[in-house]
Amino acid sequence: MRLIFVAIFEASRPDDELARIEAKASAPDFWKDQAEAQKILQRRKGIEQDRDLIHALKKESDDLAVLAEWIAAGEPVEDEFQKGLDAFEQDVQAGEIKKMLGGEHDRKNAIVTIHPGAGGTESQDWAEMLLRMYLRWIERRGFKRELIDYQPGEEAGLKSATFTVMGDYAFGLLSAEAGVHRLVRISPFDQAARRHTSFASVYVWPELGDDVDVEIEEKDLRVDTYRSSGAGGQHVNVTDSAIRITHLPTGIVVSCQNERSQHKNRAQAMKVLKARLYDLKLKEQQAKLDQLGGEKREIAFGSQIRSYVLHPYQMVKDHRTKETVGDPARVLDGDIDGFIKTYLMKKSSGTLGEATADDEVE
Repeated sequence: MRLIFVAIFEASRPDDELARIEAKASAPDFWKDQAEAQKILQRRKGIEQDRDLIHALKKESDDLAVLAEWIAAGEPVEDEFQKGLDAFEQDVQAGEIKKMLGGEHDRKNAIVTIHPGAGGTESQDWAEMLLRMYLRWIERRGFKRELIDYQPGEEAGLKSATFTVMGDYAFGLLSAEAGVHRLVRISPFDQAARRHTSFASVYVWPELGDDVDVEIEEKDLRVDTYRSSGAGGQHVNVTDSAIRITHLPTGIVVSCQNERSQHKNRAQAMKVLKARLYDLKLKEQQAKLDQLGGEKREIAFGSQIRSYVLHPYQMVKDHRTKETVGDPARVLDGDIDGFIKTYLMKKSSGTLGEATADDEVE
């Protein structure tokens, strides 16, 4: 057990790196470049979390070693040992995922938007089901969330929903969910009880701090105000202060209607706009690299990543990792950690695949 722990964490030597960071932070000119100073402090926070995890795992490992000795001596502590072993394995797995999430923004909060595909009420209802799935996952994780914008469907479901997920590694985890999600079921809206296929897109961006520079000029913005339109007060406060911001050069439109204050709604909408413009900039840079290198890279937004089949059989399949679960109800209730972990592991090892015609769920 200790070998597992050492292989995953010990190579990072957090105490040594913390000492180097403390030396930088004590320099007289540390705050001369505030943006760089903030990055260093954020790095220190992450290393401190790694150090705390290492110490916790060492303690668990030592406790298990003592229990193993007692069992060898004939003491009846097998149940206690098994419980400790299960907890240790869960903590190691959580640590493995954190080590895989080493991207620049992986530790940050996430901004998530869900849009239904073509198909009217069917797809809008599916988008609502996905929203519920992610809200349940957030509860399971112990994260916090704030629903920024909710546009209800005409008969059922939603036309659009945007929410912020607040928690350590929220963006790194939820980035695994970005793409097109497909549902196959007997339609509850079809009197003939025919099978329907619906699509909905999930977009995920990091919530950017002041240390990330994204230039937004006021002359490039069109700001409209309108009355919020929540689902009977279930999702948003119905006020006259909802904000819609259009970024004229790119055509990106963001909305916020969660707060009663027009000023707060505008601030939230600007956060979303900043994240989307930053994402657009990265995509443009990646497209140039792809063109120069002539290399086909990992599937991005707009790709079908997962199918949820409720009829004629029960199955959820991730087309990128081939991960399959035979209980859609459990998945739709927020149990998606298995899909996220498998995606991150395959992505980290360079074995992440693409959906092909052979992978389609009929």
